[in-house]
Amino acid sequence: MTDLLDPFQLGHLTLRNRIVSTSHAPNYVENGHPKDRYRFYHEEKAKGGVSLTMIGGSTNIAPDSPSVFGQLYAGDDSIIPWFRKLTDGVHAHGAAIMCQITHMGRRTAWDDGHWLPVLAPSGVRERAHRAFPKVMEQEDIDRVIVDFAAAARRCQQGGFDGIELLSHSHLLGQFLSPLTNQRDDAYGGSLQNRMRLTLQVLDAVRANVGPEFIISVRMTGDELIDGGLTAADCVAAAVMLEDSGHVDLLNILAGAPYDDLGLAEWVRPMGLPSAPHITVAGQIRQAVDLPILHAGGIADIATARHAVAGGHVDLVGMTRAHMADPHLVAKLTRNEEDRIRPCVGLGYCVDRVNQGKPAVCGHNAATGREQTLPHVISPSAIAKKVVVVGGGPGGLEAARVSALRGHDVVLFEASDRLGGQLNLACKGNTRKQIWGAADWLISEVGKLGIDIRLNTYADADDVLSEAPDLIIIATGGWPASPSIVGGDLAIPSWEVLSGQVRVMGEVLLFDECGDHPAAVTADMLAGGGCTVQMITPDRTLLQDLGPTTSAVALRDLANNGVTFTCLHDLNGLTRMGNRVIAHLRHVLTNQITERVVDHVIIENGSTPMDDLYHSLKAGSKNHGQVDHTALINGVFPFPDRAQDETYHLARIGDAITSRNMHAAILDALRICKDY
Repeated sequence: MTDLLDPFQLGHLTLRNRIVSTSHAPNYVENGHPKDRYRFYHEEKAKGGVSLTMIGGSTNIAPDSPSVFGQLYAGDDSIIPWFRKLTDGVHAHGAAIMCQITHMGRRTAWDDGHWLPVLAPSGVRERAHRAFPKVMEQEDIDRVIVDFAAAARRCQQGGFDGIELLSHSHLLGQFLSPLTNQRDDAYGGSLQNRMRLTLQVLDAVRANVGPEFIISVRMTGDELIDGGLTAADCVAAAVMLEDSGHVDLLNILAGAPYDDLGLAEWVRPMGLPSAPHITVAGQIRQAVDLPILHAGGIADIATARHAVAGGHVDLVGMTRAHMADPHLVAKLTRNEEDRIRPCVGLGYCVDRVNQGKPAVCGHNAATGREQTLPHVISPSAIAKKVVVVGGGPGGLEAARVSALRGHDVVLFEASDRLGGQLNLACKGNTRKQIWGAADWLISEVGKLGIDIRLNTYADADDVLSEAPDLIIIATGGWPASPSIVGGDLAIPSWEVLSGQVRVMGEVLLFDECGDHPAAVTADMLAGGGCTVQMITPDRTLLQDLGPTTSAVALRDLANNGVTFTCLHDLNGLTRMGNRVIAHLRHVLTNQITERVVDHVIIENGSTPMDDLYHSLKAGSKNHGQVDHTALINGVFPFPDRAQDETYHLARIGDAITSRNMHAAILDALRICKDY
């Protein structure tokens, strides 16, 4: 039976195992080039044992395919030296490396880059990227073929082992799909005609790079949408690719990411079944002799094993799993599978990219920050005493990192359980997998032998009695109360999620924040039989979320009958018998309207629980302050302002101000990694 750690022969290239990180765009580019941040990110996965890292998700080949989410640009020779530095770095750690290239066609923006018309086989607009495309002329087609071949040659000159042509949903795939190709010339109509451009590109690329350079095609195995490519169409297309003689690998996925929910079905966040399209890849594998790679929500080793051992694929893509833990292969090799930090489907990585921000992992703060933050913690030369107050994700990370440094760590937690606000965040159905982040941290601190004291509301004397060298205040916050007339009639969302307050009937849920907490609260209430109205002053629901997580959350809420009203503020509350009148103000017109409900619930962020911090501040060496420049640059962050004091003090996460789990974990890692 084939094992994940078995080597694999891909053309002339021997891969050291079956686990791959597939192409994606983490938005670490600088002027379209993969400079040091980009390089260190991929080198870390090579250090961690991955067999092949595919870089450059949606690397653009031409100026009329502009970047919309931080892609590389391989349309001129200026990228070649940066390619060479990157490939040399990855090869030095024993991994192979390929680059994906594409023309995005209609799947980009016309009002960016050089403001050139967006191209497509037909004038069909994509809702996700919103451009109305120009119908391509033969001259456009001829030019694009030349651009693909030139970009492939640049990748070869840059030291890559191969390239991947991205078909799925991009220009090549737009010609292939009947949803987007309505042409009546030699490039439209029959499947063979719709494949014509792809085959012409392959001819030109192979002629430019020679026979030994690996060529992969990332293609659809089934668009899973009415009027789109069927599984039979895709099998036939795969056979044509094999018959071309130019293709060494097929990377199969499924779905149609033409709107936010379609993107979510493709790059799956929690709330959707994991890895549902392995059998789609398996159908292609049965039809061709080419090696098959598949990546689509495969986040754990058991699923990856099933995909390979079951004969569905030859190589398995674990891309977001590597963002969560780039050393997962090394841990698997050491029989430490239980130590792998799991991808729990937070969706924070892909959603940030689609918001124009660099990707980060929601619970691995080192990912994308390899220049300043380590994935492997080095031990300190001197063992010290560290006291952490608060057992949420930030406090757990601070304790974990400090213990790995070799310090004696005590963790105080006021409640009877660890996990902090993640005990609330996992309520309902859509986001329940978030508990996996807490579960891993709790498991790690347990393995590291940390002294954990539950049900201990620590005061200054308790902390100081431990004679600490470092005190980390990770006490989190309390729900912030609204400053409105009748605010005492509102119920904080935390009290509902914790079960402290139980509500039934008609509920108005006011969301000041536009993030996951209100959606989780609505999910739990609707699932419990309440009729829920969500109100927000923002112009859209869940405005701070990216397209994949918001689409899934809103779909589930709509299926549960939750209604939504935007652009309304909560102006005040009054009692009417045993019901509540909510006075709503339209934020643009100031018009006041009223809603009568059984309960009003508010999500308003948190207020720092910082009394303990302030009581310890004066006695600390650093007066509770950290040097921001040092923190950013990844060096020891404590300025010693009072040399005669005995301990350093820092607060992290919501004990500073209301933020999110990633911020708390980042605070903890930056402060504790060099102590």
